[in-house]
Amino acid sequence: MYEWFGFLFAIIWASGAIATKIGLLSSSPLLFATIRLFLAGGLLFLFTYVIRSYPWPKRDDWKALVILGVLNTTLYVGCSFLALYYVSASLFNLFITVNPFVVAIFSTIFLKRRIKKNEIIGMTVAATGLFIAMAPSFKTIGGTLFGITVLGIGMISMALGSVYFQYEKVALPHLVINTWQVIIGSVFSLPLLFLFEQTYMLVFDAYFIISLLWQVIVVSILGMILWFYLLQWDAVKANHFLFLTPIIGYFLAFFFLNEKITFYHLLGAFLVIGGLLLSKHKRTLTISYIAKRSLD
Repeated sequence: MYEWFGFLFAIIWASGAIATKIGLLSSSPLLFATIRLFLAGGLLFLFTYVIRSYPWPKRDDWKALVILGVLNTTLYVGCSFLALYYVSASLFNLFITVNPFVVAIFSTIFLKRRIKKNEIIGMTVAATGLFIAMAPSFKTIGGTLFGITVLGIGMISMALGSVYFQYEKVALPHLVINTWQVIIGSVFSLPLLFLFEQTYMLVFDAYFIISLLWQVIVVSILGMILWFYLLQWDAVKANHFLFLTPIIGYFLAFFFLNEKITFYHLLGAFLVIGGLLLSKHKRTLTISYIAKRSLD
């Protein structure tokens, strides 16, 4: 049963990029991201304080919550939606999978964590896999390069948020932290929307509504429930299911978005997953759980 739940979580998590690509047919990226964040924040607030009556943050907690909201929500979600306007869902899912490496690097810099030899080898193998997977996109490198750059900024912000969470050790329940980082992140997304989105587009059609509901209800709520269940059962084993997301993402993108699966994609995914397994370390894997909360 545990394995089936883990497989279901991997499908749900990989489907997030697919749903976003579909929603972008009817909305400009930053506007879509902002609407999604406000809706998710409102639902989380109702559940946290109306249904469950969790404690409110104390005065000393707000600084950390604001920083986490900007890094884990405003920048990461905004950059992810914007990047998906330019890169394929398959490439997006593959890039997100290597986030533990970015977290490990920043942990070495800011938390003085010693990086191990097997992690260096794993990073090198995974980086090679990413480069190979990008090969089919080199024909349209202009848009792809911009999308990858924006996605890189989002990954860096999420990794910094994960490391900051470890450093700050906010003494609040995880649900409270997540609720406020989404609410605060949605507020800070508004000025970015007005500054960087030159043309607004929003059509309330089936594409937008289904994509929005899938992102909020299925990915954020159901995905979060499954993820916490997996973590409570076995935190290290739970992270192993993240390795399935790029492969599942390839097939979902093929069926729903008609994206081509090439030899480069498969070889790249093989190397990325191999690099993650080579560098497998309990702390490196488990820390990705913190990063995953950024979309909840």
